[in-house]
Amino acid sequence: MDESVNFRELPRLLVDEVLNRTKNIGQELLKSFEELRQQKAEWRKQLADAGLVKHDSSLPRAQNPTTCGIDGSYAVERLLATDLVVAGAVAVEGLTPPSEKRFWAEPTHFVHVETEAHNPDTGSILRAGMMGMELILARQAPHELVLLDGSLTTPVIFFNQGFSKAREYPNLKTVQEYLVEKIRPFLEAYQHILAAQRNDRQWVAVPKYTTRREIGEKLRWPASHDDRGILSSVLEAGEYTTPTPLIQPDQPWHINTSLVDDYGDATERDEINRLVEHVLQFLGVIYVVYYRPHAYMPALRLEMSRAIANNPARLSIVLQGIKDQCGTAAIMEPYPLYLADRMVKHLARSVPVFRQITSQYLAESYQGNIDDVFVGLHSYRTESGR
Repeated sequence: MDESVNFRELPRLLVDEVLNRTKNIGQELLKSFEELRQQKAEWRKQLADAGLVKHDSSLPRAQNPTTCGIDGSYAVERLLATDLVVAGAVAVEGLTPPSEKRFWAEPTHFVHVETEAHNPDTGSILRAGMMGMELILARQAPHELVLLDGSLTTPVIFFNQGFSKAREYPNLKTVQEYLVEKIRPFLEAYQHILAAQRNDRQWVAVPKYTTRREIGEKLRWPASHDDRGILSSVLEAGEYTTPTPLIQPDQPWHINTSLVDDYGDATERDEINRLVEHVLQFLGVIYVVYYRPHAYMPALRLEMSRAIANNPARLSIVLQGIKDQCGTAAIMEPYPLYLADRMVKHLARSVPVFRQITSQYLAESYQGNIDDVFVGLHSYRTESGR
């Protein structure tokens, strides 16, 4: 459902200036669209000459797979006396093939709720926990196709940032009572997904926004356009690009797990270091496929392990599942990811309600001056992310 915008809260002159500047923006966009239109035939010819475009009908026929989508979010409610923090992940089942039964009666989830002392980096630590919850849900899902929101490289970034900050602030309850115990399960789930050794499970990441240009750099397309933007115009319905290795960063991937040095024994540290080593190896063999399932859909960027990308039967399952879950022009992404995204968006919006319930409980139980409760739980900012 669309959310209305109340322009009455903005100064009139500000709104007038923005509206005037949108004319110039429209002209720039028109220029960009004209460039895409004029170059479309040439870019398509380059794709074909390089053998980078195929039709999904060329793959082995796959039965309609069972599918689920996973997304997560976190929020930090900055109160006067403390911080109220929450992180969660939700897994939602997609449209079920007629021949199959639903695995879940309702969406499944993980959630972490806690109060913390004021800390500027609580959000980074929570984000690592959120990412880990998503990975565990993905590993445990019984579906043939499991879709993750974002890139397959996002967890390594969030883990490295969150684990590093956790080492700096070991007194946070989220670190002591949650993150320390979950580092190993998080890494095990990540390794399992990147390896993708089971033929009956395909894990695929679907980033909505990306600036990566694996194909553009190979074919020397203009740097002003990313791959997804060009391929949404160039690819026809049912076409996909042949699996291409993901561009590696200038600096090698890294996950700082020194946090476990203060808590785990030598055996635990060795096992975590082994998991990190395997994860980093698998990150080097991620493959990218762009697929346009229908004419009303843009090209979708699909990131997957080499074991899936180089197996035509498994790749066929992925593309068939994506096509099944993109059945309407009203939703510009696979259906279960759309539902999961809508659900987790409301987690941050619900935090003020949780705070109000807590305030009511304290007001009924606190033996001191009731003003202390309402002043101490006054919220002045909510920070959230996904």
